[in-house]
Amino acid sequence: MPSAIAIKQVPGKPGQVYYPLEKITIPDPQPGDNQVVVSLTAAALNHRDLFIRQHLYPGTTFGVPLLADGCGVVTSTGSSPEAKKWQNKRVVLNPGTGWKDSSEGPENPKGYAIMGGTKFNPAGTLADVVLMDVEELEEAPSHLSDAEAAALPLTGLTAWRATITKSQNAKSGHSVLITGIGGGVALMALSFAVAQGCNVYVTSGDQAKIDKAKALGAKGGVIYKEHGWDKTLQGQLPKDRPYLDAIIDGAGGDVVKVGSKLLKAGGVISIYGMTVSPKMDFLMNAVLRNIEVRGSTMGSRKEFAEMIQFVKEKKIKPVVSRSVHGLDIEAINGLFDDMAGFKQFGKLVVTLGSGKGGESKL
Repeated sequence: MPSAIAIKQVPGKPGQVYYPLEKITIPDPQPGDNQVVVSLTAAALNHRDLFIRQHLYPGTTFGVPLLADGCGVVTSTGSSPEAKKWQNKRVVLNPGTGWKDSSEGPENPKGYAIMGGTKFNPAGTLADVVLMDVEELEEAPSHLSDAEAAALPLTGLTAWRATITKSQNAKSGHSVLITGIGGGVALMALSFAVAQGCNVYVTSGDQAKIDKAKALGAKGGVIYKEHGWDKTLQGQLPKDRPYLDAIIDGAGGDVVKVGSKLLKAGGVISIYGMTVSPKMDFLMNAVLRNIEVRGSTMGSRKEFAEMIQFVKEKKIKPVVSRSVHGLDIEAINGLFDDMAGFKQFGKLVVTLGSGKGGESKL
């Protein structure tokens, strides 16, 4: 029987509990006509997985394999011609279902069902195998290792929608600020914006992370903990365009208050997360300057295909901070510790089977 890692139920209130990991067995998947079985070679963590262990994520449940990011090889298929064409191909998995191509949001009235650890989707990628509908597959970019390919789906999709679809300012010569550099989404947003010819700036609480971002193409950066960091950043902007066109933000907090001083009139703040605070003030100054705040979460199946194609064309590589091998609970707990302590620069990956690592050398 195939194995997987899930969370084990123990007493505790949401936000105070930290569910332990346990190895479980899962049924041998039997593909329907238009389904395939993927033998996973790598899976990657996201911050939502830490929230699930703390029971701070909607639909948290037990007995469902964790993680939504995965790469693997199709080892068996259903009977349809569409399914059979995927046999033996290396693939990456669309991390959720229920959102086909609408620019506004998921078409499914039940919403977007992300893989891994919740009652909304029975699949997860921290497992030996996973059953997938063929509509949710893309061929893995050939220039990526298994670890890099597994690091791509969820953060790549989230960054693509926030940076390309929602900001509408990822254009050559435009200046874009990406906050909280070091996380997977922020780093993918950096890669996409640099590939589009943007002048990219970053914030971090760690100068070493800013220096690593510069090595990846950022023009500059500031430590947000320092007083007056916004004025410091303004001094780094091009003389002929002394303002930001867009901010790609995963923190929330005072981003509107500070951002409205830095953005052009009509500039956009594209927010994909609020790790600093679940609330923010929308100030009159932002109204007077026509600043737009746009929420952005994940993305459609259409955007996922567009993102993968862009990665292939531009030979973009996700940054892998650290990887461990196998369904080893102690080693995987170490990755969660890295995430909880904000130690990572890039994605945290578990390689599986014959999956290859891919740690960042930055």
